[in-house]
Amino acid sequence: MAAAVDASSTTSSPATSACLVIGIAGGTGSGKTTIARAIREGLPSHHVVAIDHDAYYRDLAHLDEAARAAVNFDHPDSLDNELLLAHIRALRAGRGISKPVYDFKHHVRARETVELPAAPIVVVEGILTLAVPELRQVMDIKIFVDTDADIRVMRRIRRDLQDRGRSFESVRAQYYATVRPMHLLYVEPSKREADVIIPEGGRNTVAIELILGRIRSYLRER
Repeated sequence: MAAAVDASSTTSSPATSACLVIGIAGGTGSGKTTIARAIREGLPSHHVVAIDHDAYYRDLAHLDEAARAAVNFDHPDSLDNELLLAHIRALRAGRGISKPVYDFKHHVRARETVELPAAPIVVVEGILTLAVPELRQVMDIKIFVDTDADIRVMRRIRRDLQDRGRSFESVRAQYYATVRPMHLLYVEPSKREADVIIPEGGRNTVAIELILGRIRSYLRER
């Protein structure tokens, strides 16, 4: 398995900021989280912090349950990208952040937050990470995880049933109504914005080692 790598893998100058920001995108169930975990586990824990884009869904507490369920959660506007952008800029400036916590069963933002300290490596992961131009502009390395659709949908069903308390009927309805259309409209085209394309997600150990090598080189030069 090969990884498509663009030699010009930085879009801004890491030397001018306190950290290297890595964006990881790809379709639902593509293996983005596996890649992010591999990067975290391949580095000293105090050198890396990870941000899941999903944590930044907008708080829908002002809507009733029926209205919340009707929201298109696969559209970029369903996410508080302004807050995420502010948090990435804070980390770039060497300041810690309070990452939100999202309740996926009730579609509201929890009262508690997760405190993340500043670190030299920041990993931002989510299906729409590369679909938002303002987010792309603050990323030094942009990765797209490319996995076949049948594998991705089976992984999503398992995740939503086991981890998010969803019913199979609701998962199926959402997939046809928004997940697949938004993937074709926003996620798949964002692949063109990537510096590195990783086929087969977390199984591509060669690509992961190449990325870790680039990060370790940055840490040595820092």
